[in-house]
This record gives sequence, C-alpha cells and structure tokens, in this order.
Amino acid sequence: MGKPDIDNYKLNKIFTAPVGDLSAEQQELFNEVKATRTTPRDARFPTQNQANHCWNRYNEWLVCLKSTKDDEGCKNMRNLALQICPSIWTDKWDEDRDEGTYAGIKVDK
Repeated sequence: MGKPDIDNYKLNKIFTAPVGDLSAEQQELFNEVKATRTTPRDARFPTQNQANHCWNRYNEWLVCLKSTKDDEGCKNMRNLALQICPSIWTDKWDEDRDEGTYAGIKVDK
C-alpha cells in the first residue's frame, strides 16, 4: 500500500468543496494559503498565553534587521512574528517604530 497524501488530507479538512479551475493569480494565492504555517513551538514559552512569544518574535525580526540591514533576508522572521501576533499589535508596533516611540529594539531605517 502506498504512502497516504497527508497534504491533500489536511487541505480536505480546510476546503470541504472541491476546488475548480483557477486562474493563474487564484492558483498562486491558493498555493500561498497551502504553504502557510504557524510559528513553531518555542520551549521558552510553554504556557497557553503566547503574548511574550509574540513580542519576542517581533523583536527577533528587528534584531535581524539591525544586524544584517537586509529586509529580504529577514522576511521569514517577519512572517513568524505576523503569524503568532495579532495584527492590531504588529500594526501598532510598526506605527510606533515609524514615530520613534517603540519600546523594543531600535532599528535605523
């Protein structure tokens, strides 16, 4: 017996109706949704409340930006922060950074 197609199984739990023919743009978005994963578990934050994990991920992204000055190279770290943090928090922190009032890591733009 062959190996089960786990990716198809997981998608079938999300998308209950069959996906019809998609345009190139729709297929690209669909593939992006399929590839989206949450941030991996971090043993430093074992509790259900992940606020500290969120804050830490956001600041780890800023440390990467500060040390490498490479937005593209730190994109994965930014995505990890966006996956675990509520968007209202990251939007606020981004605004605070623009205004120079952010309480975390300071990065020159």
